[in-house]
Amino acid sequence: MSLQIVRDGAQKFCRAVDPSEFLNILDHLPTDRAGLRLKNIVGLSERLTKSSQIWNIAQKFLGRGALPVRAIYFDKSENNNWSLDWHQDRTIAVTERRDVDGFQNWTIKNNIQHVEPPFELLADMITLRIHLDKVDSANAPLRIALGSHKIGRIPEASYPSVVERCGERVCLADAGDVWVYHTPILHASSLASKPGRRRVLQVDYAARVLPNGLCWAGI
Repeated sequence: MSLQIVRDGAQKFCRAVDPSEFLNILDHLPTDRAGLRLKNIVGLSERLTKSSQIWNIAQKFLGRGALPVRAIYFDKSENNNWSLDWHQDRTIAVTERRDVDGFQNWTIKNNIQHVEPPFELLADMITLRIHLDKVDSANAPLRIALGSHKIGRIPEASYPSVVERCGERVCLADAGDVWVYHTPILHASSLASKPGRRRVLQVDYAARVLPNGLCWAGI
C-alpha cells in the first residue's frame, strides 16, 4: 500500500529529479561525516527554491510560501557507515540567537545556530529526502513509525511503545526518488548490512515567519 503523508506521515514521489544535477554540485563535499549541514553551496539554491522540481513538490503541502530553511547532506558508504536510534527532529536552523519565549536548547552545528522551537512550529514543516543513489533494504533505508507525526512531542522513554503501536515501515528508494515526511515523524536508520554509496540530500521546508526577529538560516 502506498503511503500518504496526511495518514502515514510520509509519501514518495518516484523519479522526481535527475540525481546528476545534485551530484554535480555536491560531490566535492567531505565524505567522512554522518551529516553535513549545508550553507551557500553554489548552484544549490536554484534547485530548491521557487519553480524548481523540488519546490514544486514542497508547495503541494505548504503552499506557494514554502521556503527551504535547512539542508543536510548524508553520504553513507562502507567507509562511513552509521546508525541512528529512534528520534524526532526537533531543532531548526536560524541566523542568530535571540531570547524568544518557547525557543530553547540552543546549539551550534557546523557553525550554524540551532534551536528547539515550540512543537507546533515543527508540526507545520515538511522534510524532503532527495535520493541520489538507490536505497534497498540492505543499504540503511530510513525507518519510520507510521502516523507518529500526529502524536505530538514524544518522550524518549515512549519511543519503543510508539513504534510498536504505530508499526514500522522502511522507505526504499531508487536514485531520483523523493520522500516527503512530516518533520516530527519518529524515525531511525540502521547500519547498512551491505553498505554501498547512499547519498541523500535532506531539505526542511517551512512557510511560517519566525517570531520576534528570529530568522531562518536558509540554505
